[in-house]
Amino acid sequence: MDRVVLARHGESERSVAGITNGDPAAHVVLTATGREEARRLGLQLADEPIDLCVTSEFARVQETAELALEGRDVPRLVLADLNDIRFGEFEGRPLVEYRAWAHSHGPKDVCPGGESRAQTVARYVRAYRTILARPETSALVVAHGLPVRYVLEAIEGRNPAAAVAQVPYAEPFRLTADELREAVDRLEAWSASPVWTT
Repeated sequence: MDRVVLARHGESERSVAGITNGDPAAHVVLTATGREEARRLGLQLADEPIDLCVTSEFARVQETAELALEGRDVPRLVLADLNDIRFGEFEGRPLVEYRAWAHSHGPKDVCPGGESRAQTVARYVRAYRTILARPETSALVVAHGLPVRYVLEAIEGRNPAAAVAQVPYAEPFRLTADELREAVDRLEAWSASPVWTT
């Protein structure tokens, strides 16, 4: 792998309502706005070679990829390790409730019925290592806000924090494999001994 484009999914029915969805069995699709965002992503990538498209298991992510790559014969790879954080008892509830819990707990604290942020980052590391090991030259990775944001922060030399800035919907972030590898190395080191950045 030489080049990777990271993108968050388009606006979904639950994200626009501020409701959590960390369960891929819940069929949450894009809004009309989200579908337009996905098509716009496709236009931005129209002249770029893409040998592989990697997604999480979520419907909103796969729908974004389908619309962005409409008319292109690009193989797909679904990685569960790219899935959104498992919210446990906060599933289907307002995102602000989960954020309040996360901001008052450490990165190793497991959300009741879900997972910790450290566990989530370790999953993302595995997913990105799988992508980097692929034989293709370039990949589009459509996922969720956290796996994209954590990589972007790591590229800037920052470790995961309890609160992170939102990633725009369906916006491409172009990285070299070396940039992604360095970011993943940083995330892996953090997940082995996680402490929130202040």
